[in-house]
Amino acid sequence: MSGILASTYFWTALSTAILFYILHHYGVFGIIGRALDRRAERISSELAEARRLRAEAEALLLEYERKRERAEGEAAEIVSAAREEAERISKDVEARLKEYIARRTASAEAKIAQAEEQAVADVRNAAIAAAISASETVLRGSVQGKTGEDLVRKGLGDVRTRLS
Repeated sequence: MSGILASTYFWTALSTAILFYILHHYGVFGIIGRALDRRAERISSELAEARRLRAEAEALLLEYERKRERAEGEAAEIVSAAREEAERISKDVEARLKEYIARRTASAEAKIAQAEEQAVADVRNAAIAAAISASETVLRGSVQGKTGEDLVRKGLGDVRTRLS
């Protein structure tokens, strides 16, 4: 026996057996088991919570993607409507501009025609005045006296009547 008592394997095995007996006697293995079970339950509940949160996050992601798609669609519709409105306004402005130019051109042409008529009337009046003056000069030089003056007045009246 002395060989066994001198062996370190024996003492290691004996101390390990005593340690396990003491641990078992005081219920340390049960405490460790319950602690491990609680930890396993806590980990499984955390995993379940993580799965639930992941499912919620995926649902939120899908919802936000749908909202983003809807918002992009609405934005595209708004841009399209704005382009159509801009084109309509552009056409409207162009039509108004053409109408304004036509009115201004007609007004300018009317003013030019009126100025031409006025110029023609001024030239005619100047020609009449020159003809009357020339006729008066010729008639005064040709006919003298009271009869000459009566003829000049009558002739000037006739010239004025015919030229007007």
